[in-house]
Amino acid sequence: MFQGLRTVLYTAENLSEAVAWYRSVLGEEPYFNEPYYAGFNVGGYELGLVPDGATGAGGQVAYWGVPDAKAAFARLLALGATSHEAVHDVGGGIRLGTVLDPFANVLGVIQNPHFQLPA
Repeated sequence: MFQGLRTVLYTAENLSEAVAWYRSVLGEEPYFNEPYYAGFNVGGYELGLVPDGATGAGGQVAYWGVPDAKAAFARLLALGATSHEAVHDVGGGIRLGTVLDPFANVLGVIQNPHFQLPA
């Protein structure tokens, strides 16, 4: 079901400060930078920053690539996970959602038709 790791999201109360810090850490500009999301391409994977949600320890979510986010989400629920954030479109045909596994960990699934593994 999982195709591999795609995206890790980190939250920050001040998105512009987080973008500046990660720009310094990574030595590159974000490929996408809007008030609601900033994305860096790190070795073909997404490091995303969002200005909402929990910050600090536990304020990050790893998203696992799947061919169909809605089907993967339903399967996880059937296997005992509980809904955390319903699957929704975030633009560009990208759909994502999160569940809580039976151990209270946040587990994300992402369907991203634009993602290509590096050659």
